[in-house]
Amino acid sequence: MGKIILGGEAVKAGVVTRHELQRSYATLYRGVYVRRGAEVTLRDRAIGAWLATGRRGVVAGVAASALHGAPWVDAEQPVEISGVKCLPQPGLVPRAEQIADHETTHRAGLPVTTRIRTAYDLGRHLYRTEALARLDALMWNQRFDVAEVLELAERRPRARGLTQLRQLLPLVDGGAASPRESRIRLWLADCGFPRPHTQHPVVVGSRPVAFLDLAWPDYGMAVEYDGDHHRKDRRQYVKDIERLRMLDELGWIVIRVIAEQRPKEWLDRVEKALLNRGCRFDVTDLQRFVRLTAA
Repeated sequence: MGKIILGGEAVKAGVVTRHELQRSYATLYRGVYVRRGAEVTLRDRAIGAWLATGRRGVVAGVAASALHGAPWVDAEQPVEISGVKCLPQPGLVPRAEQIADHETTHRAGLPVTTRIRTAYDLGRHLYRTEALARLDALMWNQRFDVAEVLELAERRPRARGLTQLRQLLPLVDGGAASPRESRIRLWLADCGFPRPHTQHPVVVGSRPVAFLDLAWPDYGMAVEYDGDHHRKDRRQYVKDIERLRMLDELGWIVIRVIAEQRPKEWLDRVEKALLNRGCRFDVTDLQRFVRLTAA
């Protein structure tokens, strides 16, 4: 007896009785049930969503990226199902979009959009900040060819979201070690800063002693995201302080960004540090306006 079942199908096949279904299973989606007390993973929810479409859909979007191995996807993430028409429901987002056979593969026993098609969908359907973070995460796990995603977009010129997709693809960087780092990098790009290197190694002799989140090595300047876990873990906090002291001794300027800061606070500090190190860059009127909205 499976962990995820179609209730009516299971009862008809004699796998469970209606009494057992009511007593031992909880509703996951309409007509789809999960054993009570079982831990429900994202894969379980994807199986359930696929079953809810009568086994006709293809798992897409963020859930597909997770099945491809992309990190930082919550188990409660709504599951997108493409290539089928059905009513939406909590936790299930249907997309009646055409999925070609070559845009489908299988992961964890489920039909899933290919890595290229998944990137194409992420860049179009999500708000741009989250879209870049999800594209970075997909690239972090395994590189995909941005040119192939653009080719797919050219074959579907009437699809919605293509302008955003084309703007984001040149910014995709598999070196982003968290969604927050992707958002910081997008702020930098929107405000006209030169593109930083991600996970830049600082080498002493022949040994890397640190990897910087975002760095401009020509100017000895870096930006580091200071996550909550760093500040709450005393041992990690001490290590971070020692690391910053070492980088300072090596001549690096490191701007630390914490979640509670307004973007303008650290953007101003980054600009001042880069200018002091001799970096010059042109800023458009639109980028100046974006900086004002960062306050």
